[in-house]
Amino acid sequence: MKKYLCITLLMSCLTVFSQTSGRDTIRISDFGLQPDMRVNAVPYVIKAMEACRDGGNTVVFFPKGRYDFWPHQCIERDYFESNTTDNNPKRLAILIDGKDGLTIDGNGSDFVFHDRMQPFTVDNSRNVTIKNLTIDWDIPLTAQGTVLSTTDDYIDLKINSLESPYIIENDKLVFVGEGWKSRWSSTMEFVKESLIVAPMTGDAGCMGAGWQNYKATELSQGIVRLNFPFTRKLAVGNLLVLRHSARDHAGVFIIDSKNVCIENLDMYHCAGLGILSQFAENLTFRKVRCIPNESKGRILAGHDDGFHYSNCRGDVVVDNCVFHALMDDPINVHGTSVRVIERVDNFTLKCKFMHRQTVGLHWARPDETVGFINNQTMLTVATGVVREFRKIDDELFEISFHEAIPDRIIAGNALENLTWTCNVLIKNSHFKSCRARGVLISTPGRTVIENNVFESSGAAILIAGDANQWYETGAVKDVLITKNIFKAPCMTSMYQFCEGVISVFPEIPQPDARKPFHQNIRVVNNEFHLFDYPVLYALSVENLVFSDNKLIRSHQFEPFHKRKAGLTFELCRKITVAGNTVEGDVLGREIKLEGTAKNEVKLGRNSIFKFAK
Repeated sequence: MKKYLCITLLMSCLTVFSQTSGRDTIRISDFGLQPDMRVNAVPYVIKAMEACRDGGNTVVFFPKGRYDFWPHQCIERDYFESNTTDNNPKRLAILIDGKDGLTIDGNGSDFVFHDRMQPFTVDNSRNVTIKNLTIDWDIPLTAQGTVLSTTDDYIDLKINSLESPYIIENDKLVFVGEGWKSRWSSTMEFVKESLIVAPMTGDAGCMGAGWQNYKATELSQGIVRLNFPFTRKLAVGNLLVLRHSARDHAGVFIIDSKNVCIENLDMYHCAGLGILSQFAENLTFRKVRCIPNESKGRILAGHDDGFHYSNCRGDVVVDNCVFHALMDDPINVHGTSVRVIERVDNFTLKCKFMHRQTVGLHWARPDETVGFINNQTMLTVATGVVREFRKIDDELFEISFHEAIPDRIIAGNALENLTWTCNVLIKNSHFKSCRARGVLISTPGRTVIENNVFESSGAAILIAGDANQWYETGAVKDVLITKNIFKAPCMTSMYQFCEGVISVFPEIPQPDARKPFHQNIRVVNNEFHLFDYPVLYALSVENLVFSDNKLIRSHQFEPFHKRKAGLTFELCRKITVAGNTVEGDVLGREIKLEGTAKNEVKLGRNSIFKFAK
């Protein structure tokens, strides 16, 4: 009797808890899907999504285990995804569409994907959480190899042919998978012991000029000889990431959504941007790792950026995340500028998306604020409020405004949507060795980068902005970089815009020294471990502070950078350098001024820096 009474009381407590928490729990097993079944989870997930009540606080719960996803029975939908090759329709494994108050809880499960598909898509939804799961592929959409031998005439590679099946076609290495075939196109080299990107590779590559003219032969299963007099020799034992496919999907794609949280998620692989957020608001990513799956012996990770924020607003928070072995920047925050093609009338402009991987966006809505940019000086000369946005085709659109457009706005100028800009907080995270930079910031909102560790292959932080090449714009107005540790692997290879461990490098064809592009950048109380000269390069900044930082000499790598000053200020105003300290024979202890008057620089007493002669 007591036993049944205890059970009754327990069930009553659970019922009360369920009612007070106001959340419904849907177990994926209720639809017949059990962990480790190795069947296609897609149709079961579709049924679970359909069962989620509208406007409710619902948890879709996966009992711990492995779940496999194939593209068969996927929902297919066309999406124009920023910085992505638009191979449409996208095949969507898990689509969260029009939901409010939904949580996907993987409970520590492994989500394994097959063929080319987009694992998660969050569209037109609010208050969504994705947590406690991993994302990976059995047959990855990137391959890897190990260098067995190097001579003047050939390189021998070992490739796991079970994980990355391949063929030799017309003397070239071609990888084949579940429904796809793609030819090897680029390479990253990682040092075997440290797992950092091999120094002095970067944009120059790791195999030298002309490497694509190799001829491949198979010596035995999984052993491939690349016949060519490679001008740069790979180190025996080092690991290669062999890129061979397009960036045609994201790991998680968030669009037209608000209040999205992703936590305790390992993004082991995808063939594009890890998490792409586009026209989304209030995003929190906590304890997310974009890293290789060590349990499978992999060095390959994501195909491109880790977290990519395109035209987002509200608050962006990155907390306690890890990035390693990505083939592009771990974090990129920017807006999308468009070019003015024609003044249709005094209220209407015809515009064009200029970058081939950023087309088709629904770029503006009525009553949003747009900045008019002189693309030569990159200055915002006026603003306007949108009356109507009308798409012409994937590249062209017309946009009209409530008030007349200033006469000085002409064809060739650019527009920026100022309504879709965000505040950014990046903290407690580890930026291990990846291709290119660590963090790219181009947003006028308040940005704080604090208490992180950087081991980037190139610059740790790039503050950019342009409306002429990448069309990723956003002049910063308030940036604080503090309490970070920048380790010696930073700036061991050269990539575009990498002029210092911290590089402020907007693209301005005709900069105006009287009106700098960026404003209010503070680099304070950080620790730099430096093997080379350049610490900070800044172009076109007003109100720049470099103070109370500790500079420590490292001998881990050999200096190589063309810049021989620690601090370079080009066309900058109102600069303060004070309270910095050194440990060891730090190389870069000079300040170089380029187009910047000496009286614009305020040096603290007993400064470790001196002006270059």
